[in-house]
Amino acid sequence: MKAIIIDGEPGLDNLRLVDRPMPVPRRQEVVVRVRATALNYRDLEIVRGSYHTRFALPLIPVSDGVGEVVAIGEDVTRVKIGDRVCSTFWQRWVGGSFDMAEPSYQRGGPLDGLLADYATLDEQAVVAAPAHLNDLEAATLPCAGVTAWHSLFTEGRLQPGDTVLTLGTGGVSLFALQFAVNAGARVIVTSSSDDKIERAKALGAAAGVNYRTDPDWSSAVLDLTGGRGVDHVLEVGGPQSFAHSLKAVRFGGQISVIGYLGGTEGLINPLDIFRRQVSVRGIPVGSRASFQAMVKAMEAGKIRPVIDRCFAWTEIAPALRHLETGAHFGKIVLQHG
Repeated sequence: MKAIIIDGEPGLDNLRLVDRPMPVPRRQEVVVRVRATALNYRDLEIVRGSYHTRFALPLIPVSDGVGEVVAIGEDVTRVKIGDRVCSTFWQRWVGGSFDMAEPSYQRGGPLDGLLADYATLDEQAVVAAPAHLNDLEAATLPCAGVTAWHSLFTEGRLQPGDTVLTLGTGGVSLFALQFAVNAGARVIVTSSSDDKIERAKALGAAAGVNYRTDPDWSSAVLDLTGGRGVDHVLEVGGPQSFAHSLKAVRFGGQISVIGYLGGTEGLINPLDIFRRQVSVRGIPVGSRASFQAMVKAMEAGKIRPVIDRCFAWTEIAPALRHLETGAHFGKIVLQHG
């Protein structure tokens, strides 16, 4: 089979198409023929060598994908040959608290990812793909979709009538927008583009703030909530945006810390968290149980992921460069054979 690896040293120019042996499933493993994969910012950082953890190379990158089960090992009971399944990011986090997750069992680093013709997965680490989604759409779910769901529902206990603030219009933020609107919440988005704000409104956002033309965007969010602040913030910007997120959230509200697209440097005064009695939690994607709950909600609400652009899977370097620009609206996906 064909696979793409990071070869020798990290770098977008060090991605190589290679031949690998056809995988054979062991006990409680399944082999899937990969139909589509999707990119996350983590994948870009791992490939270019800027991720906070360095993994042994060569490595097949990319954690998120969907495929058809073509072989099963001994004692496999959760799936059968012919099933269409999504991978899970945490191969052994079935449910419960984060204590159940094992860092050494993450796809796309340190374990090989899905950027290949075929992939071997633990049978406990697959979820049936939503029937109403095509392969490209289903591939987007394992990280961005589950992260948004885990933030708002598994941990955040979002209620109808709550107000949610999403930063930017990447995959996690747009999933959060769609999930929150579907659950009866009001959503405010931020973006550096008026066009992207209008596109978010078409998906159900109630309002938007352009942080480029209005650098004091947290004050604008407060104005949009009558001075009260939002109930939930999905914080993807990192330390540079956190102070604004803290100002925009209501007293006793929640901030889900997800990413650091704005950089890793900045100052945070913990006393501000204390004064506002805000709950701040890190969101490490989510468990298989969260994934399955999300799938049920997507099927019931006929929610479809937003796809920005599709590349052939062998065009991984151009696809990552497109992700690097930050110009995308939604998910960047890769079509396999």
